[in-house]
Amino acid sequence: MPHLTTPSAQSLPPSPHSVLKMAPHSKQRRFSSSSVVPDSVSGFAFAFDIDGVLLRSAAPIPGAPEALAFLYNHNIPFILLTNGGGKHESARVAELSKKLGVPLTEENFVQSHTPFKQLVGGLQDKTILVTGGDGDQCRKVAEKYGFKNVVTPGDIIMECPAIWPFNQIFSDYYKSATRPLPTPINHTNPAHSLKIDAVFVFNDPRDWALDTQIILDLLLSKNGVLGTTSEKNGDPSLPNNGWQQDGQPQLFFSNPDLFWATSYHMARLGQGGFQASLQGVWDATTNGAALKRTIIGKPHAATYEYAERVLDKYRAQMLGAHGGRVGQLDRVFMVGDNPESDIRGANDFKSAHGTEWTSILVKTGVFQDGTKPAYKPKVVVNDVLEAVKWAVHQQGWKGKAE
Repeated sequence: MPHLTTPSAQSLPPSPHSVLKMAPHSKQRRFSSSSVVPDSVSGFAFAFDIDGVLLRSAAPIPGAPEALAFLYNHNIPFILLTNGGGKHESARVAELSKKLGVPLTEENFVQSHTPFKQLVGGLQDKTILVTGGDGDQCRKVAEKYGFKNVVTPGDIIMECPAIWPFNQIFSDYYKSATRPLPTPINHTNPAHSLKIDAVFVFNDPRDWALDTQIILDLLLSKNGVLGTTSEKNGDPSLPNNGWQQDGQPQLFFSNPDLFWATSYHMARLGQGGFQASLQGVWDATTNGAALKRTIIGKPHAATYEYAERVLDKYRAQMLGAHGGRVGQLDRVFMVGDNPESDIRGANDFKSAHGTEWTSILVKTGVFQDGTKPAYKPKVVVNDVLEAVKWAVHQQGWKGKAE
């Protein structure tokens, strides 16, 4: 089974910077060699969370378009680093560019499941289960990444309704986005039944009950064949009492966020809530055996390593196009609203290149003003525009962030 690693330059798709149609509050401009980048800019950059920092329920937070326009117009590199997802990167950057009035590309955008691209090589011809997101959007993302055989829980329940006794509740929802299974579910002949080689939770699941049942079935199966049960389960003579010791599919989660900021005045449960629910069911089923899985997304170091490599590549391309000096990236300002993911991740991350990650917490999302953050940021500010002003002042920037 493949493992997640930091990206190489070859793993990032080379797409040219194009000028997009921008909102009236910012002007269009191109990266051109005639624009010179001051040396004071070249050593620092920004990483921004999206939900609760730049957007809230898909609407720009006041000051967010101005903050990004300032950085863009002064050639200060930045990336968007989000635990969100559910759509392909190309679709997301098109939407965000329009909403925020600044041209974005896949080259300065990392969402929770972007690092899954690295796993295609080992699973390209295997069958994977993808859960989460609206309809089969995450299936389509996985296919654009290069996975060839992608199954969803909806595909399974539409072919085998008995797998979940309350199947009628979501049946109309699933009908519009399901496909025939690559191999039928055959309970009497496992050798010719559907086999799942890996499970990916790409985005927040919509139907927790069905997703929990199918993932649990696969974790208890023999060799990932749906409808089977491993005879090793519960065997005290084996490691982990036999649980997940019989070729079961590896389980991947794209982010651990328990809560996220929506239009509601209180934070709502995210993918981390689903993970906690699945963990509880697993514990009750196995009497507390370890649940082997891989979790990426903020605050995990693998995601910050990936993001730093993306930022380095984007920064070199941008500054080089302007004739600026592309030296060491000394500092990245991580601006986020979630102490558990954004702030904790930036505080804990140890860059292999000596880059300092400085955490800035804003009050426009998950963090509630007047409470004590679980992980202490370098500074707490009102919003993202104030965060940019503080950061450029720290760098001795002689321009003016307004």
